[in-house]
Amino acid sequence: MSTGTSMARSDADIQRDVLAELSWDARVQASEIGVSVAGGIATLTGWVDSYAKKWAAERAAHRVRGVRAVANDITVRLPGDTGRTDTDIATAASRALEWDSFVPAERVEVTVANGWLTLRGEVEQGFQKRAAERAVRRLTGVRGVTNLVAVRSPEPVSEADVEQDIRDALRRRRDIDAERIDVDVADGTVVLSGEVRSWMERDEAERIAWAAPGVGDVEVRLSLVS
Repeated sequence: MSTGTSMARSDADIQRDVLAELSWDARVQASEIGVSVAGGIATLTGWVDSYAKKWAAERAAHRVRGVRAVANDITVRLPGDTGRTDTDIATAASRALEWDSFVPAERVEVTVANGWLTLRGEVEQGFQKRAAERAVRRLTGVRGVTNLVAVRSPEPVSEADVEQDIRDALRRRRDIDAERIDVDVADGTVVLSGEVRSWMERDEAERIAWAAPGVGDVEVRLSLVS
């Protein structure tokens, strides 16, 4: 039977596979991105011409077996003339929010400065806050997104109930080992800690936490089992 140590991957192997995954992903120009790996932590450097590419590169690195965490130091440099002013981006962002059925667009304000979007306002569910950011981060001309949307539940929800709801939801999923995941809730923030077997399991645990009523933010501190 193989031990965890014998199954561990070398940093060189992980680096090779991250580079291969970046080349495989059609949304990313792998030649624009540098990759270094130390202790299973992948650091991405270089520059890309859109925030969407920076995000896609990070997700690609997370998919590689053996990656424990990703430090995304990629810089977004827009082409010399994108043809999009901050006003253009703000208009596009407002429309994107209106078109997303999960986002109460009338409750979310958009500010744009030098291509950087800031979202403010109040929503009733954590998944709505997350959906708002997802709706705008792929827009042309966007350099980055700061999500300051607050979550205000219409009815008071106790932290104990939120914690129990998330634990129950994790246990219902056959693709999640709920016994390895700890859930703590304080001041509307959910902290997930413990271990997961894959980044897909990590992402699903995070999605479940965001879906619980009364959740304003989610911190994921889950480590990947080698």
